[in-house]
Amino acid sequence: MIDKLISSLPKAVDGMLIVSETNRRYFTSFQSSDGVLLATKKGSVFLTDSRYIEEAQNKVRCCEVVELKKLSEQLPEFCKSFDVRTLMVEAERLTVAQLNAYRKILKGVLLTTVGGDAIIDKLRMQKNEYELESVIKAQRIAEKAYEHILGFIREGVTEREVALELDFFMLKNGAEAISFETIAISGANTSKPHGVPTDKKICNGDFVTMDYGAVVNGYHSDMTRTVAVGEVSDEQIKVYNTVLEAQLRALSVLKEGVRCSDADAAARDYIKERGYADFFRHSTGHGVGLEIHEKPNLSPKNTGLLKCGNIVTIEPGIYIPGKFGVRIEDMAIITKNSCENLTKIPKKLAKI
Repeated sequence: MIDKLISSLPKAVDGMLIVSETNRRYFTSFQSSDGVLLATKKGSVFLTDSRYIEEAQNKVRCCEVVELKKLSEQLPEFCKSFDVRTLMVEAERLTVAQLNAYRKILKGVLLTTVGGDAIIDKLRMQKNEYELESVIKAQRIAEKAYEHILGFIREGVTEREVALELDFFMLKNGAEAISFETIAISGANTSKPHGVPTDKKICNGDFVTMDYGAVVNGYHSDMTRTVAVGEVSDEQIKVYNTVLEAQLRALSVLKEGVRCSDADAAARDYIKERGYADFFRHSTGHGVGLEIHEKPNLSPKNTGLLKCGNIVTIEPGIYIPGKFGVRIEDMAIITKNSCENLTKIPKKLAKI
């Protein structure tokens, strides 16, 4: 990964300073809460403190690993040895205070905030085989959790109990973490796209929406299913089928070269056609990887093109305030002529 980063740097730039936890992990394949990666055209070094140094020296193979003792001395020394005059930094992940501190430490080095994030984003958007395998493993755990939860949901169970059961099952069955705070909401609460589980008890006639995921090797999965408890209304079924068709239409257009805004429009235009334009209040999807929300974004404003190796969610929804909502979400990897749906759970409305 470091070699790809170096080869992507402009001629006038000698290297990049990587300080964010996620990007350090991406380039070194090593997780730590502290450390600095200096990646340059004449050499690279990963500095981390005594808590991690032994493990890092055993696992990091892409560059030199050195124990971090005094950054203000070590970092300038390595910049001098690597003949660094200009460094890119992660402008989107640094605070102003951090940037000022690095500028003070590296007085003879020009730190540029322009272009570094775009280079990293471009690399991270296109997943390699290891990344894809990790996402798939995480997704299979989430799917097993879904199959389990269908036997757990019933009248009288609370939203919070459903969320906790999903989390416990995933952690017990191979997940190193959950992707984000699990959403498990029911009834009128499903009209809130990012509703928080409460002590509300599930009732007959409720929709239950579950948005959740597992983490494996640092990589996230993300899926949403809406299920029915008991008998639901014709309106609920109509909305569910509208969201499902919108999702299928978006999935059908995915391939390399498609504009992200066009993928969004495939779902959004159908929802509008069915009379629910005002009730779809978020983008159709987003990238997934070491973070739950990555680029590219499948939104009306993003005219960027999808590329092979992008992993994106397709998650249209309709949310009618005070009544109910529906969201259905799969993950897909972009290929040259289509996409591969990484989510294998059926989408026909499940009735409990």
